[in-house]
Amino acid sequence: MKSVRWLAMVVLSASLLVPVLVEARAGAGGSFGSRGARTYSAPRPTAVAPTASPVERSATPQQPLQAPGKPIAAVPQPSPQVPPQGFLARNPFVSGLLGGVLGASVMHMMFGGGFSGGGGFGGMGGGLMQLLIIGGLLYLVVRAQRGASRASVGEQRPDRGFLDGAAISPVPDARPLYRQPELLAPSSGNPAMLPAAPAAEPGITEADYKAFEAVLVGVQAAYSAADLARLRGLASPEIVGYFSEALSGNVSRGLENKVEAVKLEQGELSEAWSEAGLDYASVALRFSLIDYTRNVADGSIVSGSQHERTEATEVWTFLRSAGGKWIVSAIQQT
Repeated sequence: MKSVRWLAMVVLSASLLVPVLVEARAGAGGSFGSRGARTYSAPRPTAVAPTASPVERSATPQQPLQAPGKPIAAVPQPSPQVPPQGFLARNPFVSGLLGGVLGASVMHMMFGGGFSGGGGFGGMGGGLMQLLIIGGLLYLVVRAQRGASRASVGEQRPDRGFLDGAAISPVPDARPLYRQPELLAPSSGNPAMLPAAPAAEPGITEADYKAFEAVLVGVQAAYSAADLARLRGLASPEIVGYFSEALSGNVSRGLENKVEAVKLEQGELSEAWSEAGLDYASVALRFSLIDYTRNVADGSIVSGSQHERTEATEVWTFLRSAGGKWIVSAIQQT
């Protein structure tokens, strides 16, 4: 039992003496930052970087997905329509008047002699006059009833705007803010067979490529010197925050990263677009450098080499405002 405990203590002590391997270059070992609306979508594949790791840390919130099985809100149903009422029902005064005239006429014919009783031809003429009056009123009632029915049918008829387009408001322009480039089709693996990148929306010129290279070299030099003030002029505040966090961790461990002789070996535009008043450009960068980490106390090398060059391939996304300069806003490993 004592021998097991002694062996465990030896293994623990040995593990504490093993140097921590830390890659020195800025952004090594992680994918972070923001690419605007494309933060969580993969950059377009290129010959330099056919794939890129997805962004793991970003200040851009990710849109939540619709939870499966979520009940769909009920669609409100139209209220049942009340059948249209007739003319007499909507005009009780006219219906009462007509009922009174008809009642009086019937009583007169029954008890006043009808067509022939009590007045001879005059009585008959009076009866005919009453019938004419009743007939005229009935005609007016029927005519009014038909007019009300036609008006009710016209109100229930569906709008013809869908047919003639007169009552349909124009559909708002649904074009996207930017054109989504087509993804590459699977190739045989030969870089020469990869099609060229589509035309970028913001014009990327030779001067822009030189600016990308200058930002790459400047960021690595400022990170190596732990110069946050210089980094603020080369990277977005979000990226500077991640760099500051990594540099603080090195200080707490008594380490320092050194990056020297950075050289861009190859670069290729992955995609470029504009949104919200900003231009974005994601560029695949293959560069070589001298990359090592040393102990501050005695200067001993913890990882890397002071003499051998290493190579790295990453996808850097740069942004600029109108008339401004390019700064790095995201770094993705490949």
